[in-house]
Amino acid sequence: MGLFGRGNSGGLMNVIRCDQEEYLVWKWRPEGQEANSTTRENSIRYGSSLRVKDGEVAVFVYKQKDGTCQDYIVGPYDETIKTANFPVLSSIVGLAFGGESPFQAEVYFINLAGNIQIRFGVPYFDVFDPRLPDHGIPMAVRGTMTFNITNYKEFIKLNRLVNFDLNTFKAQIKDAISKYVKSVVMNIPDSMNIPVIQMERKILEINDSVTNYLKPRMENDFGINLKGFDIAALEIDKESPYYMELRQLTAGNTARTLNTQTDVNIKNLQDMQEINAQNMAETMRIQREEAQRAQQLQTQSNFMGAHMANLQADVLKTGAQNLGAMGSMDGGGGNAMNPAGMMTGMMMGGAMGQQMAGMMNNMGQQMQQTMNTPPPVPNVQYHLSVNGTQSGPFDIQQLAQMAQNGQLTMQTYVWRQGMAGWELAGNMMELQGIFAPPTPSTPPPPPMP
Repeated sequence: MGLFGRGNSGGLMNVIRCDQEEYLVWKWRPEGQEANSTTRENSIRYGSSLRVKDGEVAVFVYKQKDGTCQDYIVGPYDETIKTANFPVLSSIVGLAFGGESPFQAEVYFINLAGNIQIRFGVPYFDVFDPRLPDHGIPMAVRGTMTFNITNYKEFIKLNRLVNFDLNTFKAQIKDAISKYVKSVVMNIPDSMNIPVIQMERKILEINDSVTNYLKPRMENDFGINLKGFDIAALEIDKESPYYMELRQLTAGNTARTLNTQTDVNIKNLQDMQEINAQNMAETMRIQREEAQRAQQLQTQSNFMGAHMANLQADVLKTGAQNLGAMGSMDGGGGNAMNPAGMMTGMMMGGAMGQQMAGMMNNMGQQMQQTMNTPPPVPNVQYHLSVNGTQSGPFDIQQLAQMAQNGQLTMQTYVWRQGMAGWELAGNMMELQGIFAPPTPSTPPPPPMP
């Protein structure tokens, strides 16, 4: 260590610093002093220089009658030791020697920037599948853990800094990892519902579960921060007879599950086909009833004129009979002819004859008009099938519009009532017109010479 000089009271003026390249905890001692050799290893001259690099913390430990006290100097720091920066030191340094009195303190440097990685391996232990609760399957776990120190005050409380040995510290952590990893992995089949035979494929989910369990325990047990935990392998002893038995059981359950799923899919397909058939039959029934009603209405319209003519003929016949009776009306002379009645009957008969002639003429015109009126064009309904999906019904005008929009092509399947099955639209003569290309316009005549 560097030497600044000698004080009036004797002792050395030191530069307190850590020159180690890789360390987690390192204890400073004056040059030439071995551990536990003399009391001078903890004797520091007030006014010595302290250098703390960035990412380090220097811990001064004072042993007093009422217990142990610490001063913490976080880097970067490079100054002469002064009571202004050391609260505990200001209360214990005597003033009898003009500020040059030595004081007793253990100085430790803790590396806050370094990351320590540990490789671990948990030997084979038994993991139990819920389907075979009495048959343990041997499993081993390998991986790495990375940690550092962030809460150095908690770290100091939980670990003895004197003669701190990193290898011993790693061994303690490995023992804890083995205990905690074994505890978590053994319960994975129950806690995460993962069969033992599938645990190797679920290594990421298992890794997260172990990390969440391990992190707070590393902080509470050792005062370290778990930066990373990686399970590299979950090794199952596949030569174990229990593993072979579990594999056969899993294969049988998988086959039964697949068969059950296949049966369900077939049943769903059959139900869907039956529903489609019922919908098709109902649609056809509705179309037949609508066609029958339209035909009945047309028939009634055609015969309505004849029915009205029959009614009017009956009325005129009754009127003629009544006129004949009026010609034989008794004028007071018994059964003699009544001239007045005859004249009245002739007058009324002529009027009714004219009315009858007009009615017959109108009726004839109505019947002629009815006979000359053609029946309405039958409204044929079509159904379409596109990619297995049925739609419709559509009339011919709607199909023409769909053909113009590209929704209906010659490769679209079409069905209407009376057809035995689905047919391509391009093969149906009645639909050829809607796919005909537009007639090109006639070009104008050439200009006159």
